[in-house]
Amino acid sequence: MPNPTAAMLVIGDEILSGRTQDTNTNHLAVKLTEVGINLREVRVVGDEASEIVAAVNALRTRFDYIFTSGGIGPTHDDITADCIAEAFDVGISVREDARAILATNYKNPDVDLNEARLRMARIPDGADLIDNPISKAPGFRMENVHVMAGVPTVFHAMVESVLPTLTGGEPLLSITVRIEAPEGEIAARLSQMAKETPSLSFGSYPFIQNGLFGSNIVVRGTNAGHLKTAREELEDLAKSLKA
Repeated sequence: MPNPTAAMLVIGDEILSGRTQDTNTNHLAVKLTEVGINLREVRVVGDEASEIVAAVNALRTRFDYIFTSGGIGPTHDDITADCIAEAFDVGISVREDARAILATNYKNPDVDLNEARLRMARIPDGADLIDNPISKAPGFRMENVHVMAGVPTVFHAMVESVLPTLTGGEPLLSITVRIEAPEGEIAARLSQMAKETPSLSFGSYPFIQNGLFGSNIVVRGTNAGHLKTAREELEDLAKSLKA
C-alpha cells in the first residue's frame, strides 16, 4: 500500500520578497519522511486572500495531508485563518477554548489580551486546535488541513503536536554514493538501474570540486534490501570508472 501524501503551503509576502528565508519546509519534509508520509508538493503564496483560498482548495483535494505555515498572528496581514474559513465555507470567531489557552501567556490577560492578540484566538467553526507550547496561540486542523505558525520555533513545536495524530506508512530510507565521473558517463547505467528497480528513486546531484567532475547519487526507497543492492552496484560502478 503506498504511503500517504502531503503538501506544504507557505504563506507570506516576506518569503516571496526574500526578506525571510523559509526553513519550515525542510523541517517538515524531514519529519514526514521519518513517519512514512511523502511530501509531494510545496507552494508559496503571498498575503493575498484569493490566492490562499485557491491554493488550499486545490491542494486539499489532491493530497492526504496539507500543512500551512504563516499568517496566524495578531496583525492585519495575518489572514490565513479567515482564508481557511472561506475555503471550507464556514464561519469564524473568537473561540473560548482558544481564548483561554491564549490567556495563560499573559500576566494580566484582562488588560494584555487586547483586540489584536485576540485575533490569534479566531478559529474556523468545526476546527480542532493544535497545541503550541511555545507562545500558546494555537494552530488548528480543519479536516486534512493543518494550519500552523510561520515562526520556525513555534512551527517546529506545532509539528511535534501534530505528528502523533497522523497515519503514516513505511519510513523512506536513502543511501548516497559519490561517483567521481561526469554525469554523461553514468547516465545510461543509472537509467538502467531505475528501470530494473522501480521501487527505488535515483537522483544524480553533480558537483565540481578542485576541477574534478562528479555526482552524488542518492537512492531512496522503503525496501532496505533493494537499497543495499543498489549501493553495491553503484560502488562497483564508481570503482570501475576509477580503474
